[in-house]
Amino acid sequence: MEEYDNRSDRRQRDEVYSKKIRAGKRTYFFDVKATRGNDYYLIITESKRGFDEGQYVKHKIFLYKEDFNKFLAGLGETIDHVKTELMPDYDFEQFDKNDEENDNDRQY
Repeated sequence: MEEYDNRSDRRQRDEVYSKKIRAGKRTYFFDVKATRGNDYYLIITESKRGFDEGQYVKHKIFLYKEDFNKFLAGLGETIDHVKTELMPDYDFEQFDKNDEENDNDRQY
């Protein structure tokens, strides 16, 4: 009888979508997963290098569909508050320009 690795099959089945965002010294992952009942949820992961070489520190948030709208509204409101009330003169677009320049400098 052939040995079957259920974990590998489950990992492939429940990974629906993934988006990776490099942001300076951090990388963010937005992963959509499926449950056995074909329901979906989002895992937001922040990954950054730890103090030990080659080690990464990861923090995860599990976000379920019933909370999507509230989470998005709260996040948007919080970011808008920082941009308009706390730091209205700050050039947040400078980071977009730096990312574009870094992407163009990378050799693939």
